Amino acid sequence: MLGVFSSSIVSPPDELVAAGSRTPSPKIKAEALVKRFVQNNSSAVSMQIGDHVQLAYTHYNESAVLPRSFAVKDDIFCLFEGSLDNLGSLRQQYGLSKSANEVMLVIEAYKALRDRAPYPPNHVVGHLEGNFTFIVFDKSTSTLFVATDQVGKVPLYWGITADGYVAFANDADLLKGACGKSLASFPQGCFYSTSVGELRSYENPKNKITAVPATEEEIWGTKYMVEGSAVVLAATK
Repeated sequence: MLGVFSSSIVSPPDELVAAGSRTPSPKIKAEALVKRFVQNNSSAVSMQIGDHVQLAYTHYNESAVLPRSFAVKDDIFCLFEGSLDNLGSLRQQYGLSKSANEVMLVIEAYKALRDRAPYPPNHVVGHLEGNFTFIVFDKSTSTLFVATDQVGKVPLYWGITADGYVAFANDADLLKGACGKSLASFPQGCFYSTSVGELRSYENPKNKITAVPATEEEIWGTKYMVEGSAVVLAATK
């Protein structure tokens, strides 16, 4: 799955900008990145949302136990990959029917976060048990919300395209070829919300997340680490 967002939606993270400037490497524009995704993935679907957002996904080569899904409701768009172990209890919590799947659950959870302020984002994501990655874009408020599970079973990566779009994808090679060294693994157990304005750990929401510059030999431009934790939150190739 792929999501690209212009700087009017997401300010490019400083550490990724710095990594791309420190070790310049070839990049392509957001439109070309989406085109490459569609060309390289059988039966891919892409959509333009306004002038500043593009989403794309495919069921090609997906895991049977960690499927991909997409839904839109009330101008809330969601890409989801994975599965939730506690989907049944969450359906009851959010008043959903027994037929509601993970992607619809995430949309309802996001709506609760948006409409029941103050409702801590870490509580919303922390209640999700399983292996997952999701990207939510709320067109009505131009808000982006992205999260991954605590063990990184479903990887997610982000980087910056040649024209300054922030791109999220589950394919590291796709972004490496588009974003150069302005590329990082999205840290497990964390979320990013444009309404909050920064990357945060939902397991340790008060702990600051710092960026550690990667070595020249690594494909990453930077790695993320939750302060107070001995574990560097970065996926391995």
